[in-house]
Amino acid sequence: MKVKIQKLDKNAKIPVYGSEYAAGADLYACLGEEVKIPAGETVIIPTGIALELPVGFAGLIYARSGLATKQGLAPANKVGVVDCDYRGEVKVALFNHSKEERTVAPGDRIAQLVITPYITAVFEERAELSETVRGAGGFGSTGKN
Repeated sequence: MKVKIQKLDKNAKIPVYGSEYAAGADLYACLGEEVKIPAGETVIIPTGIALELPVGFAGLIYARSGLATKQGLAPANKVGVVDCDYRGEVKVALFNHSKEERTVAPGDRIAQLVITPYITAVFEERAELSETVRGAGGFGSTGKN
């Protein structure tokens, strides 16, 4: 699949897959200088790119496992969504889960982009829904924990 991409800043980096079978392409910080993220705070980091995703596809922005586990930095909204009709700059709201200030430098890998198909549902309101064994049980109702 080809995805059209526009550099909005001359220093922006095109997303890159880290291996042949990687599901996510690395997104890079497009900054003029380092940015400090205080413990427990969120800072929006620009990538300097815009995408033109095909209709029926979305870009999901996930944490990079190493950055999240080693530095405590992960998207504040857990998973960001880039809709196929969005043409603005892709930005990542990075939250610092650690107890120490963290630094993001220009060109750092800050998140990963997974492009995936989606289904647009047609919601039909009903007075009742079909019965199941589980019923309305939730939040751990199917197991002991």
